[in-house]
Amino acid sequence: MKLFISFVLVILSFTAFAQDSTVSKLKTLTDNRQFDAIIEQYATSANLSAEALYYVGYAYFIKQDDNNCLKFMDLAIAKDGKDPKAHYIKGSTLNYMEEYDKAIACFKAAIALDPANADYYSGLGDAYYNLHLYDSALENYHKATKQKGAEERPFLMIPQVYFDLHQEDKALEALYSNVTKLSPESAGYTRSWFNIGQVEGLRGNYDKAEKAFLSVIAADSTDYHAYAKLMQVYYHNKAYEKAAVYRTKLYDAHKQGKLKDNMQDMFCFDQFKWNDKLIQVFERYEEGPQSRIFNKQIFYIVDKDGDVDFSIQTEYSPISIQLGGPKYILCGAKGGAHFNYGIGFNDDAKYDHLKDAVIKILEKKYAPVASTR
Repeated sequence: MKLFISFVLVILSFTAFAQDSTVSKLKTLTDNRQFDAIIEQYATSANLSAEALYYVGYAYFIKQDDNNCLKFMDLAIAKDGKDPKAHYIKGSTLNYMEEYDKAIACFKAAIALDPANADYYSGLGDAYYNLHLYDSALENYHKATKQKGAEERPFLMIPQVYFDLHQEDKALEALYSNVTKLSPESAGYTRSWFNIGQVEGLRGNYDKAEKAFLSVIAADSTDYHAYAKLMQVYYHNKAYEKAAVYRTKLYDAHKQGKLKDNMQDMFCFDQFKWNDKLIQVFERYEEGPQSRIFNKQIFYIVDKDGDVDFSIQTEYSPISIQLGGPKYILCGAKGGAHFNYGIGFNDDAKYDHLKDAVIKILEKKYAPVASTR
């Protein structure tokens, strides 16, 4: 009998060692982000421990294979339901699958097992947010921010929820709180300052908006959207010399190929209201001399639905230059029609004069001298 018991103990010890060895290998593969190797080597293995099953499920999670992720997380939980990580990854997967009610149960299970993990509260907040249960979302985002090592997301989601609730004052308060708590090197820090600049600018608090966008640029000199937003503040204040510094920086960035997406071709440097319409003013980087016509500064007239109604723009005119005339001609476009107002400008023209001419066109004080359809 003693020999049999000893033999059983040896078998059990060997099995435990094998399981520990498997988990160690899986952890190393996970740390090295070799998720394909994990799936290839272990997805069909028999008798994996709960922790090993978790690692396989996590590999499927990273590969965005939701069904297999859930399969292995369920197997891991069935073997040992006391690992909060398995409940959390299952909840996160269910969030991606838009099965928010099921996700809530998983996050609550994870929190019950580890109530000090910020990610678990944040995931629960996301589930409530997507169900439009904003009070519950806020409660859990706030709890997440109070935990040690909290990521940026719950900090950023708190003002977002307040914006969704049309509680702009609380959203702005949360944004100002963020810039005192998040690392200046983090994306969340610059994003919070950027949103502060947006809100303060819309409220007419241009000094505060200027400070916000300067803070963005101080933290991230490659945030070229902040350059354009800062220019809009300066144009509103008629601080054109300050704006010129950032115009030059944008042109330099364009020449160096640093601009992306909608800033590759042009940037918005001014916005103002005329009657019930928003006027957005863009400038393109393209410069002469050229043998063809191109738009340089474009005033987009935006209706109350947010659609562009028509545009008024300075057009580079090679023919006018050849005849000794101005470099740009003020024109308009609406639908398939093109209008020439016969008003010329050069590069040294004062912006106030150009803006005044555009407003007079809007007021129908200037009529086109030619038009085509």
